[in-house]
Amino acid sequence: MLTVEEALELILGEIRPMGLERAELLSALGRVAGEDIRAERPNPPWDNSAMDGYALRAGDTAGACEESPAVLEVAGDVPAGSVFRGELAEGQAVRIMTGAPLPAGANAVVMVEHTERMGEREVAVKRPVRTGENVRRRGEDFAEGDVVVPAGTVLTSRHVSMLATVGRPYVSVFQRPRVAVLSTGDELVEIDEPLGEGKISNSNGYTLTAQVIECGCLPVNLGIARDRKDSLEEKLRAAASADCIISSGGVSVGDYDLVKDVLAELGSEMKFWKVAMKPGKPLAFGTIGGRPAFGLPGNPVSSFMAFEQFVRPALLKMSGHAALSRRTVRARLTRDVKKKRGRTNFLRAVVSYGEDGYAATPLEGQGSGMISTMVKANALVVVPSDAESLEAGSLVDVQMLDGGS
Repeated sequence: MLTVEEALELILGEIRPMGLERAELLSALGRVAGEDIRAERPNPPWDNSAMDGYALRAGDTAGACEESPAVLEVAGDVPAGSVFRGELAEGQAVRIMTGAPLPAGANAVVMVEHTERMGEREVAVKRPVRTGENVRRRGEDFAEGDVVVPAGTVLTSRHVSMLATVGRPYVSVFQRPRVAVLSTGDELVEIDEPLGEGKISNSNGYTLTAQVIECGCLPVNLGIARDRKDSLEEKLRAAASADCIISSGGVSVGDYDLVKDVLAELGSEMKFWKVAMKPGKPLAFGTIGGRPAFGLPGNPVSSFMAFEQFVRPALLKMSGHAALSRRTVRARLTRDVKKKRGRTNFLRAVVSYGEDGYAATPLEGQGSGMISTMVKANALVVVPSDAESLEAGSLVDVQMLDGGS
């Protein structure tokens, strides 16, 4: 039976990133940049004023003070979006707005608060101004040709701001994988149907679809396949157009677990059927027609955990992401933990941060059917396979479920 690390390495070795496509800027939000995006112009594109005030020659204000201001001729007015024609002469100033290009001959801007207008043609400057004061220099943010968004970046509103600044209405991004989601079992009913005797709601179908969406992928919900070969074949054939296939249920050793047999008949190449982890031991991975296919356990928590550890990194790699794992921190256990050797355990926990760093409290109720603790948890404590018990105060690795990768 494979370890968690061995299974993940095998899976990621089979995964290839999707191709690239051209997306409109706002449609690219949340997508992964497929190219280094370079600035085709510097920012700022010209020397400009950082303040509302007067553009001038700094030397003309030497010795200026409240009692003896420097009186300069106002040679013009430059609102934002306008340009001063000509060159500023010695003893002259130009009224200027924030962002307006600095007039030729000027080398500083004095804030309007330090001036007093004297009629239409003169202004009194009440303090000396340094060369370069309140001036934003051409290219001081970035130069033409600079990489402003590297390939592999997940595009956020901050990156949209940059791309808009450099005039990129379109961007090359990785395609979003289409992921088929299938639930299996005669016991399943849709969530809006009444529960008959022995029936349960198809929560996995919705959970896995939500997890697929959280990865930035496009779900294709195939609904429920019954425990019959014809039903399974019909649903799995419907997944042919997807880039990845996920099923839940039907991968253990029960009499009605037909998924393995049907996959084999469809020409799948299965890599493994079990992983040494808890919860989530009955986990299948292979390919169908070259597309990755995951068979997850039927228990809701086991299915969720298997997705977190294996499917999520695979989908992120397909989508072009560089970071494939959740943010992991070291935390101190607040209570003892006991387990059997041989399997890596993932314990639902609440993690907090204080003066002594991170503290992790495993929740009561770690059974694979305990959905309430899955909801309360904000992290997973990773208990190594070779550990049998960990005492309170021990340092452990913790995968943070909140706060992204």
